[in-house]
Amino acid sequence: MNTFVTVIIALLSAFFLFAGSIKLFAWQKMIFTKQLEFFQSYGLNRQIMALVGIVELFGATSIWFQSSELGLLGAAALLATSLGAIFFHLRFDTWKDGIPAIVTLTLSSLVIYF
Repeated sequence: MNTFVTVIIALLSAFFLFAGSIKLFAWQKMIFTKQLEFFQSYGLNRQIMALVGIVELFGATSIWFQSSELGLLGAAALLATSLGAIFFHLRFDTWKDGIPAIVTLTLSSLVIYF
């Protein structure tokens, strides 16, 4: 694994460990409340939010296994999560709310490509 890909994986992993753990465990109340408001405004419930958190945590941990199919599956999970976030932000919010998802989509695409 080259240094460029390792740095991208580290960034994605840190971001999605943070985001996914908040969605799943609600340990940071201010961010959790804002995320839950987003999900509810999209017509999605707390259970869907927790499922997204599980997918994010899976992706954030499995992306490190780049020498196996598990790493590719992890990157694909983060890519799919980012695509979903972009879809909902563009449909219900402003494009500015989707910027983090656009960045993570780009980075996870690079991991898959390299």
